[in-house]
Amino acid sequence: MNWYTGNSTYDTVLTIALVIAALVIIGGLFLQSSYGRFGSTARGVNLNPKLGWWLMEIPATVVFAIFYLTGPLRFDATPLVLAAIWLLHYGNRGWFFPLSIRQVPGKRSSFNISVLAAGMVVTSMHGYLNGSFFSHDYKHQYGTDWLSDPRFLVGVIVYLGGFILLVWSESIVRNLRDKKNPGTTEYTIPYGGGFRFVTSPAYLGELIAWAGFALLTWSLAGVVIFLITAGNLVPRAFATHKWYREKFPGYPADRKALIPKAI
Repeated sequence: MNWYTGNSTYDTVLTIALVIAALVIIGGLFLQSSYGRFGSTARGVNLNPKLGWWLMEIPATVVFAIFYLTGPLRFDATPLVLAAIWLLHYGNRGWFFPLSIRQVPGKRSSFNISVLAAGMVVTSMHGYLNGSFFSHDYKHQYGTDWLSDPRFLVGVIVYLGGFILLVWSESIVRNLRDKKNPGTTEYTIPYGGGFRFVTSPAYLGELIAWAGFALLTWSLAGVVIFLITAGNLVPRAFATHKWYREKFPGYPADRKALIPKAI
């Protein structure tokens, strides 16, 4: 099967996306994105993390909706199910997650505007590639029979498993800070859930979810998201693991960086 769709605009954006994915994977080997514990307030313009995350992720829902709604199959069953899965993920990532961040009062903002700019390009690209692909069905694969295809069914199970791990892990971290007094502690060791096994279960959950998404959509657009996510999060998981071990002498020795009982 040819990788291209025959739509010149879509195929051009997809090609660019694959190049960006390769650059992200290579770049992730040398430096971490400037946000969170690896953020810097010393260089450039930095935003409040709530605002930064929201602005960065919003194209994934807005751009997706625009291009999805232009498709002739937008009201068909399979595209609607795929759209619902997409909106579930980015409803959490782009709306709930930013609003639920508990920032230490008085702490200088640490979400670098360069991260925002790059992130908006990527999420806009994701929104277009998936919204357009679902409702135009360029590969003619999203009939109602797709909803009973083994690739879709296994993909949904994998996706939901990853999504649950992601949300659960983020909830544990968020609740390390008292909602009424988030300044009582800035960083501490999280326990429970996936943290029993790895330092970054949220990253692991995100990777599993996007792997499942690539399978259930059976599309290169899904593969692109997985590759970009892996290029960003895998090196970050190892850097986070190293950071915790250096900061906390009593950090659990048997806890791995990203994959339980492995690495």
